[in-house]
Amino acid sequence: MHDFAIIWDWMGFAVRWVHVITAIAWIGSSFYFVALDLGLRKAAHLPPGAHGEEWQVHGGGFYHIQKYLVAPENMPEHLTWFKWESYATWLSGAALLMIVYWVGGELYLIDRSKADLALWQGIAISAGSLSIGWLVYDRLCKSGLGERPTVLMLLLFALLVAMGWGYNQIFTGRATMLHLGAFTATIMTANVFLVIMPNQRIVVADLKAGRAPDAKYGKIAKLRSTHNNYLTLPVVFLMLSNHYPLAFATEYNWVIAALIFLMGVTIRHFFNTMHAGGGMKWWTWAVTALLFIGVMWLSTAPLMQSSYEEAEARAFSASEQRFANADGFEDVASIVPGRCAMCHAREPFYEGIWRAPRHVLLETEADIARAAKQIYLQSGVTHAMPPGNVSYMEEDERALIVTWYRDATRR
Repeated sequence: MHDFAIIWDWMGFAVRWVHVITAIAWIGSSFYFVALDLGLRKAAHLPPGAHGEEWQVHGGGFYHIQKYLVAPENMPEHLTWFKWESYATWLSGAALLMIVYWVGGELYLIDRSKADLALWQGIAISAGSLSIGWLVYDRLCKSGLGERPTVLMLLLFALLVAMGWGYNQIFTGRATMLHLGAFTATIMTANVFLVIMPNQRIVVADLKAGRAPDAKYGKIAKLRSTHNNYLTLPVVFLMLSNHYPLAFATEYNWVIAALIFLMGVTIRHFFNTMHAGGGMKWWTWAVTALLFIGVMWLSTAPLMQSSYEEAEARAFSASEQRFANADGFEDVASIVPGRCAMCHAREPFYEGIWRAPRHVLLETEADIARAAKQIYLQSGVTHAMPPGNVSYMEEDERALIVTWYRDATRR
């Protein structure tokens, strides 16, 4: 069983690697095509049906690109579809969510000081909530609001803020930010899978059948693509936030997320306007800076965490009880606080540490039992913690951690 913990951790790393790679591909192609679309120029020599063209240079060669709002007169023999970047990003992200926040739910998913839920209930909320955003958003887009994009964006922003607040009533700070990012990414991928790609297939089918394609399908797809463009940067922030307690370990993390969504709008507005030939809107950076100052200020709000007494009084879960009853737990419970709690505390006292790294607390017996696998991997199998061995953890102490964890997992 102890070897499985190592294999599982490597699986998580591998899936995270795939997720990052596919996200880079998706974001890169998305940003490229938005910039390309906004930079198109009219020209007298354009063929019938062409909306604009652009010349680009890259890698020692020149590229001549033309865009058709509906479709060219004849279907080209080779047509490249940009879809798998989006699908692979969402699928790998979903797998990572399951590995970290479902399998590791006792530590990372539910905050029992907020909601006393069983792990299966937290997983059900995690899975079920991701579809809600798409259903509400899609209904709004298909209503008359599709012709009022500004109002639609404001309603989408309200939905995202409401979901951030709702997640924070149940989940840990890390899980709140991550799930809000997954919630948003689900809307973005569903836009590609359920709207953009089907509309493009309709246009292609009409063209092959000799029918004149309806321009409305391209218009609908462009609206969804524009939304994805403005949501991209906040999603990247939310996915990175789990490494920064100043972002997630405050009672106002959902407000921080709301401000980040606004920053995504201001930043993309600058670049979209620039690519469209509308000049440099430098005021957007001033607004972005003010929003970021607000984020930093909110990050100093009190942590949403239990007291020492509450942490010790909380009943052990079945998995935690197994580690608390294992041989050597008393030794580990005396080693870990002395070597680790200077940083992994409700009020860290190590210079420069404002929040417990990744919000992992290692002060009480309940904390240690809850974080057993992380302690084993970070301070037993490897020497990752304490960083630089600043607290001088001895080799025999690491050996005791390994023996304790392996004894518990053999039970």
